[in-house]
Amino acid sequence: MSRIGKKPIPIPKGVTVALADRAVDVKGPKGQLRQPLPPGVVFQVNDGEVQAKLESDAPELRKFYGLARTLVANAVHGVHEGFKRELDIVGVGYRAEVKGKQVVFALGYSHPIVLDVPSGIDIAVEKQTHVTVTGVDKQLVGQVAANIRRMRKPDPYKQKGVRYTGEVLKKKQGKTGA
Repeated sequence: MSRIGKKPIPIPKGVTVALADRAVDVKGPKGQLRQPLPPGVVFQVNDGEVQAKLESDAPELRKFYGLARTLVANAVHGVHEGFKRELDIVGVGYRAEVKGKQVVFALGYSHPIVLDVPSGIDIAVEKQTHVTVTGVDKQLVGQVAANIRRMRKPDPYKQKGVRYTGEVLKKKQGKTGA
């Protein structure tokens, strides 16, 4: 049995959790999410917390137990507080700017790169080199941040590119002319 799956999920004030057929609907001050459930896992709401239960003791269902609990816990956290990923753009002439529902990046290519912002995601650009991606869905926030980073991955030699804030790059030694 999963130790993670056994832990109850506390429901904060202002958040409502409704159980639907094979899904959990979560509404809060930041928005709402519908989290589909894997097979064999059901949830119960009682006394201000949500508890995951297995339908049967079949070994092939146990692998979904902790996963389902974590997905619902992320949905509850997302509608209550939200998720945020921050990226830094490092390089001479590298910058970003928000234009309506699009973000335009200048990353050293011969053309600007335009990213359409998906619904449910907010992107803020500070000082042209610091990008903040926020939203209620943890998976979507992480995927958008990864797509932005993929536009110009950090170079291990010159230390230029788009990287997560706080990411430490191991600098590689260039070739020597000896």
